[in-house]
Amino acid sequence: MYDEQRLIELRGVSKSFGDTQVLHNIDLYIRKREFVTLLGPSGCGKTTMLRIIGGFEMPTEGSVLFEDKDITDVPPYRRRVNTVFQKYALFSHLNVFDNIAFGLKLRKLPKAEIKERVDRMLRLVKMEGYEKRSVESLSGGQQQRIAIARALVNEPEVLLLDEPLGALDLKLRQEMQLELKSMQQELGITFLYVTHDQEEALTMSDTIVVMKGGRIQQIGDPKRIYDEPKNAFVADFIGQSNLLTGVMLADELVMMAGKEFPCVDEGFEKNEVVDVVVRPEDIMVVGTDVGMLEGVVESVLFKGVHYEMMVATGETRWKVHSTTMQPVGSRVGLSIVPFNIHIMRREAVAIPAEGGGQV
Repeated sequence: MYDEQRLIELRGVSKSFGDTQVLHNIDLYIRKREFVTLLGPSGCGKTTMLRIIGGFEMPTEGSVLFEDKDITDVPPYRRRVNTVFQKYALFSHLNVFDNIAFGLKLRKLPKAEIKERVDRMLRLVKMEGYEKRSVESLSGGQQQRIAIARALVNEPEVLLLDEPLGALDLKLRQEMQLELKSMQQELGITFLYVTHDQEEALTMSDTIVVMKGGRIQQIGDPKRIYDEPKNAFVADFIGQSNLLTGVMLADELVMMAGKEFPCVDEGFEKNEVVDVVVRPEDIMVVGTDVGMLEGVVESVLFKGVHYEMMVATGETRWKVHSTTMQPVGSRVGLSIVPFNIHIMRREAVAIPAEGGGQV
């Protein structure tokens, strides 16, 4: 578990490439032993932020602090961080042992210490016995493990990971998600992970930083990000959602899809237009005589652990996840409890964070 001490801090960081600004006045802190994920679509600025922390890019404005010391001008090799890239950048002319030991040999550590450290890393990434193998003979997943071992053997305080699982197949990617989290907990170091994959972020992270257009949209733990999105972008990007336009008739009462629904949200103006999100798994399929809405099942897909149904109620189409299948063409009732209706102000950005950072 991470502690409350701030390890890395970005203060007012902006970055432009020519006339294009890719980061806008970023304020963010990362705590010791925390697993933080920068999550967002391509072009949102997450890799640029990681490269600034690693020292590979200089901010146009703002500063980077490490344990309250300004390291903005410190070169990468003098920062207490190591990086694992999506393209693993292993040395093809070196075997597995020498790839992992490369940085240690540059530091001219004793041979016995180098062997001890490399052996420990091989055990950590479950690659014992591969010391003399050529890296080109390894699978993608094995190469990824060696790249991680090479970064960790230098005992950095922070490991930066730039979409390191992107080249792996789905099953191996899912396995490596769990292994990376296990490694981070065993070693007790800070991980900063970049991905556009929401499942990766939800699986591994202590804290998720959701980004769009070079700005932070929301910061929080995975459950809070999923259950309480701060705006329509976060709701749509994290998980699957029914995103509707609604009107707050009063505190704890919203009009959407032509019906009034009790909710738990307060503090909106009377008749304020809002965004409403309802997760597909939070919609109950019930009898037409007891449903809050009545509709027709338009399509059914089997997803393994549940069925995904599209249900039309008038002009609104709802995505519904249920373990019970209703055939296409059948009439069903839909019901939503107030706690599962999430109300958001429209076009909300720069939301104050709760927990692992600040916006």
